Amino acid sequence: MAEIKWFGHACFRIRSRDATILTDPVPRSFGYKVEKQKVDIVTFSHAHPGHTAIEIVSGEPKVVDGPGEYEMNDVFITGVRTYHDDQRGAEHGRNTAYLFEIEDLVVLHLGDLGHQLDESEIDKFGTADIVIIPVGGGPVLDAKQAVEVVNTLDAKIVIPMQYRTPNGDAQRDPLEKFLAEMGVTEVAPRDKLVVRASDLGESPEVVVLSL
Repeated sequence: MAEIKWFGHACFRIRSRDATILTDPVPRSFGYKVEKQKVDIVTFSHAHPGHTAIEIVSGEPKVVDGPGEYEMNDVFITGVRTYHDDQRGAEHGRNTAYLFEIEDLVVLHLGDLGHQLDESEIDKFGTADIVIIPVGGGPVLDAKQAVEVVNTLDAKIVIPMQYRTPNGDAQRDPLEKFLAEMGVTEVAPRDKLVVRASDLGESPEVVVLSL
């Protein structure tokens, strides 16, 4: 079972029986008032300030900040090199996407992905049951590009991130653009997602998390 909660921008808390992970901790200066988090593992997709606010984390968690294979607290993590733009990082730099194998699920957090996936990336990411994907445009995927990425994967749950909210990311596109591209007419935001492998359906479901 996995529990996934969103704190804004690319910052998510992913809990399993064995560990609690925080992705891309977002600073309060971005408008998201995140309470101090006690977690086992922190991942950084890249070194930009909106993704490395370790000050919102208490204790001494293990930190993962780049590509590779890791085993921590009975969680398998695979970091895959991707890019923040469609020019192999020439404009905005590199990005690391992470696959988290937690109990009987695989969660993919795409960080600040800014390009379509190549065949090797599709092969690596194709095992994901849940994909967390930027959709708000700017230096990351916009709504149409995000749907193209979703369509190359076999994930059963799609969680959008990095879109305009009342708290922050005012320069991004609104969530409605992505929902329209996905053909979703109505979705009720959830405080958090709690899911088991047995809950997964046959076709992708868009899950919107509230702040």
